[in-house]
Amino acid sequence: MAQIGTFTCDDNGTYTGSIKTLTLNVKASIKPCGRDNDKAPDFRVTAGAVEFGAGWSKTARETGAEYLSLKLDDPSFTAPVYASLI
Repeated sequence: MAQIGTFTCDDNGTYTGSIKTLTLNVKASIKPCGRDNDKAPDFRVTAGAVEFGAGWSKTARETGAEYLSLKLDDPSFTAPVYASLI
C-alpha cells in the first residue's frame, strides 16, 4: 500500500501533517467534529479553509487496533481516494 501522507496527533485529537499525491501537495489537518447521526463523519479533512475529505473512527477486527478510515475528494482526482490513518 502506498503512503501518501504523514501526520502527528495533538492533545485535542487533531492530526496535522501533509498529503502528497501526483496532483496534490498540501499541509492538511484532520479535526474531530460533532456527529449529527450514525453515518456522519467523526473527522473533517481540511487544507487551509478548504474541506476535501472526511474520516470515521474504526477498529480492526483481527487486532482490535484503532485507526481512521478516510475519504479524500479533490477536483483534480478522477475518483475519491480512500485511505487509512494508522
